[in-house]
Amino acid sequence: MNPTREYELVVADARIYDGSGGPAYRGDVAVDGGRIAAIGAPHTLRGRLREDAHGLALAPGFIDVHTHDDRAVLDDPGLFNKLSQGVTTVIAGNCGISLAPWRADREPPAPLSLIGGREHFRFDRFADYLDAVDAARPAVNVAALVGHSTLRIAEVADLSRPADEAELGHMRARLREALDAGAIGLSSGLFYRPSQAAPNSEVIALAAESGARGGVYASHIRDEYDGVLDALDEAIDAGVAARTPVVLSHHKCAGPANWGRSAETLARIDQRRRSHWVGLDAYPYTAGSTVLDPDYVDGVIRVLVSWSQPHPQQAGRDLAEIAADWGVDQKEAARRLHPAGAVYFQMREDDVRRVLAHDRTMIGSDGLPHDAHPHPRLWGAFPRVLGHYCRDEGLFHLAEAVRRMTSLSADCFGLKRRGRIAPGLAADLVLFDPATIADRASYAEPRQAAAGIRAVWVDGACALRDARATGERRGRTLRREEERHGR
Repeated sequence: MNPTREYELVVADARIYDGSGGPAYRGDVAVDGGRIAAIGAPHTLRGRLREDAHGLALAPGFIDVHTHDDRAVLDDPGLFNKLSQGVTTVIAGNCGISLAPWRADREPPAPLSLIGGREHFRFDRFADYLDAVDAARPAVNVAALVGHSTLRIAEVADLSRPADEAELGHMRARLREALDAGAIGLSSGLFYRPSQAAPNSEVIALAAESGARGGVYASHIRDEYDGVLDALDEAIDAGVAARTPVVLSHHKCAGPANWGRSAETLARIDQRRRSHWVGLDAYPYTAGSTVLDPDYVDGVIRVLVSWSQPHPQQAGRDLAEIAADWGVDQKEAARRLHPAGAVYFQMREDDVRRVLAHDRTMIGSDGLPHDAHPHPRLWGAFPRVLGHYCRDEGLFHLAEAVRRMTSLSADCFGLKRRGRIAPGLAADLVLFDPATIADRASYAEPRQAAAGIRAVWVDGACALRDARATGERRGRTLRREEERHGR
């Protein structure tokens, strides 16, 4: 550290939560050339721009490990719903759903329809998709997984059966191209119809391509309901056989019959972790959101319609109310609304708390940016963890909450330049007030920016200040090899 040097920016006298989970400390953080240049004692560093951070927390930019922002980063590259939460990096392509590699020759089936129509699936090569993201100049960084369901739809003639040898070979070739272009791994959604017929051997063959190149395997497991334990084992077995780390997506115990089982599922995960690397992510809500399917409607849990193609005016209403208006049961109402999306109130609070408190749990929003009436997690997941669960409920201390949003996530996905405040790393930073940070998005009014975020920097440039975007868009694609080697 040179005490006479003048840096581009100094965030002065902040309470620094460096992402490690260790105690916070007061200090100055200097930024030059998009990187953290120095850390010093309070009021010891000089900068051409100076941010007075007294009384505020400075953390690495948050990493949203579970998003469906594949198309949003192209169509809405400002991504205000993420910036306004302090998120500086998103990981797209989850749940087996990615916008590439597939040039659509037909309308995409659910769940691919959650992120776009035929005109949006226009990238036969993953490299072309990543180039398009860079050309869009997103406000946040974008790392991307390759979706198993996307590969199946592109190459398997009959989705009701396993891929044959030739089809599997074509899927592997598409995946290799994507990984060589910079994709960070493979995701699957065996719960969804396009991939339900796929045996684990098919997944293993693909996950092995990811593992051989240092990528991960992220799994929306086959069953989060009664068969959750077997489904967890299936996903981890795939990672073991493929020699690749496993990430269990949005871990939950769904449906009233399974409420309380998180103690059992987390114990199984801990058992499997002793011999293989396993991580998990979660969002801080008791409701999930996906396609509206009559098979998921049981007449017991509350279902909120998030969009409907034939009846768009019904978005934001409870399915039970719509069914009553139409004089039909809820399953029939769901059929009439189809194709549609919904928010399912399928979890219990004690399970959510137990999963969030687990030491391997990363935070992901799992928001659906194209829903007419989205789940509030799209706008509120990260401030809800920091405000409600950390400060108000005391589920964990603030340094630990920050770790789950930063270094834990960066280490899991191989983002070597992210997730910590340390000299030489990317200057992706968030400045917030721990006393006032809070989610404002609700199920009734989901598009509400968080309170308590003072500023967000991406690549050293201020992208958001006091809940207003500045117009700076310094995000880029985070390609696997570049990030793994810290370039």
